[in-house]
Amino acid sequence: QVQLVESGGGLVQAGDSLRLSCAASGRTVSMYTVGWFRQAPGREREFVAAISKSGSSTYYAESVKGRFTISRENAKNTVFLQMNSLKSEDTAVYYCAAKFSPLLLDRQYDYWGQGTQVTVSS
Repeated sequence: QVQLVESGGGLVQAGDSLRLSCAASGRTVSMYTVGWFRQAPGREREFVAAISKSGSSTYYAESVKGRFTISRENAKNTVFLQMNSLKSEDTAVYYCAAKFSPLLLDRQYDYWGQGTQVTVSS
């Protein structure tokens, strides 16, 4: 099975940018559809973005569309989430997840990372 490790989180100010990375090991990440999710304190985990196995298709939550970009470098076994124009409401723990299914809109994933904290101060 694949193991996922997120990195790149931190404390930034509103309007700043961050790039999160999701490094895969154990299996090649090109076998998986990968998604990013986030969970803020006291709230349920929510979907952020997903990318197809080849990287040719992406899907975003309305709340991040136009500000966040998901991408992948299969040769480096890594998926990225570029976050621009960050807002205080983007504060959360961000998780990457992987699944064999090619369905971008399906929110069920098989494997999860441990998460990385993103804090945006206003």
